[in-house]
Amino acid sequence: MGYLENINSPADTKKLTVEQLTDLAAEVRQEVISIVSRTGGHLASSLGAIELTVALHYVFDLPQDKIIWDVSHQTYGHKILTGRRDRMGTIRQYNGLAGFSKREESEYDPYGAGHASTSISAALGFATARDFAGENYKVVAVIGDGSMTGGLAFEGLNNAGHLKKDMLVVLNDNTWSISKNVGAISKYLTSIMADEKFNKLRNEVWELTGRFKRRDKIRETISNIENSIKGLLVPGMLFQKLGFRYFGPLDGHDIPLLVKTLQDLRNLSGPIMLHIATVKGKGFEPAEEDVPKFHGIGRFDKVTGEVVPKTDGRPAYTEVFGDVMMELAEKDPRVVAITAAMASGTGLIPFSEKFPDRFFDVGIAEGHAGCFAAGLAVEKMKPYLVIYSTFMQRAFDQVIHDIALQKLPVVICMDRGGVVGNDGPTHHGTFDLSYLSAIPNIVVAAPKDGNELRAMLHYTVDNQLPGPVAIRYPRDAVPTEMVKDVLPIEWGKWEADNVDSDVCILAVGAMYASSLEVARILSERGVEVSVVNTRFIKPLDEQMLRAIRKRAGVIVTVEENQIRGGVGQAVADYLLSAGYTGKFKALGLPDSFITHGNRDQLLAEVGLDVAGMVSRIMKLAGRSENGTGLLQRLLIRRNGRGSNDKVATGDSALSLDDRKKR
Repeated sequence: MGYLENINSPADTKKLTVEQLTDLAAEVRQEVISIVSRTGGHLASSLGAIELTVALHYVFDLPQDKIIWDVSHQTYGHKILTGRRDRMGTIRQYNGLAGFSKREESEYDPYGAGHASTSISAALGFATARDFAGENYKVVAVIGDGSMTGGLAFEGLNNAGHLKKDMLVVLNDNTWSISKNVGAISKYLTSIMADEKFNKLRNEVWELTGRFKRRDKIRETISNIENSIKGLLVPGMLFQKLGFRYFGPLDGHDIPLLVKTLQDLRNLSGPIMLHIATVKGKGFEPAEEDVPKFHGIGRFDKVTGEVVPKTDGRPAYTEVFGDVMMELAEKDPRVVAITAAMASGTGLIPFSEKFPDRFFDVGIAEGHAGCFAAGLAVEKMKPYLVIYSTFMQRAFDQVIHDIALQKLPVVICMDRGGVVGNDGPTHHGTFDLSYLSAIPNIVVAAPKDGNELRAMLHYTVDNQLPGPVAIRYPRDAVPTEMVKDVLPIEWGKWEADNVDSDVCILAVGAMYASSLEVARILSERGVEVSVVNTRFIKPLDEQMLRAIRKRAGVIVTVEENQIRGGVGQAVADYLLSAGYTGKFKALGLPDSFITHGNRDQLLAEVGLDVAGMVSRIMKLAGRSENGTGLLQRLLIRRNGRGSNDKVATGDSALSLDDRKKR
């Protein structure tokens, strides 16, 4: 029996010797590999942080001391060692453990996370509150894996260095943070190597060594020292300028060294920076060799690393988008793609390889990406700003101030629009239609399938846009087969075979396919339904809306977005102002954060699955199981007996007369 069997809390870890901790780390690593191979999840990041996790648990007194994990996708080992091992098989599953730190889940998760670069600012908040309360505990922020490319991290560093609070920042440098992602910082750190005085000294030493017999050996040693300066000296200079005492870098997989260093640093006061070097995917060869693949992955073979294939052969929207971006770049040399540390997740790897001079990964810096795109657009380039919906929130100010205010033709492409599944509330794209619809001068669109996504993108490159365009699409497979040619699209117009039915569903984006199924089921029950592809959210297609309100006695909007501020509210406002006397209901996501689980489970939970929509529309239309006729009720209403008809939004309803009075 190994050590892990007896670990139920960090206190149990302290019962082991330092030498035994190395074996414990090996057991935790194998446990993580085994679990993620069955559930999917963030593997490579967690494997790279195992030794650090064990050392932190050994040195610090949790939960009194606080560890703030940046992003927190590297916390699988932390969860195992804090009494959650028996539930790890449920991680990222519906009603199971979260894939990130979550305050409600454990006292050992003092701060929830999911987005990057927040840990230092949050840790400073903890340290400041501790001092106000006169308490005595340690605060540790663990950051890395690209998070140091975010401006928020440096804002936190700058303020922490100024306030001089006792706190420790562990920079987990796994070569996928500073050295991979931060071109400007990397160049700054090496600027000393280009300094005139430094180079003069270097050349004099080089000439001097040429006089010695063992000059080759001596020069090799000098070269090694030169190459080490950037890693050993210069980063410390940067952080010390920000007010931190800097230590490192040191081997982040050497547990005895980590323990001794952390024990020493624990007794120091003021802001401390410990720089460690780790290997992302450590201990699992496939993950070490293909880090992007194993950063976030589905189920796989824990021996070979082969991913379990999906049974559905349809391409994902992400894949379709990546292919179309290649087409746009071939068509127009001014097309450029900008992403924020999500080249793989947004489908842009092929683009980056074929058009490297027109591809820009700016790191975890969405605000900068927005301003960068604005500058490109001013100078007649055609920037495509490709960012997950949930991360686009971080550039909201730039969309307003830098892009929309100046009416710049930036095309914002938002993957993961709507419910994304197992990553949970920090990653669902459930607010984009609301926050973007509030901005003037912008067109907001949601294609019904891959062919329409392709058509929209080609339109943006073929035409002179009067301002920004935002296109959102889900994390899902496209519902219909892709066709060879680019289909024509009438820009700004909705699409419908007819709007003659008494019940009309205005379906947004990915909800269109399921709405067709709803209409089919309702038809079998004697309720005829028109389904409209409400593909342009802002501005609304008021011409088609006029036709719909004149014919339909029941109008329902369906969107995979929060109801507040969404399509439903916009349509309700229009109908009220137009004097509509029929029934209206907005179906969408509630005013709450949606948990994690697969997409089908989550849509069912909020009533946006087919069964849920059928039931709610039947109820709204007044059709009961005993056969009460919908058409008969609508005819009565149309003959002037509908003065108390209601417009419903969300799960509430007000009569038109009542709402007008208000």
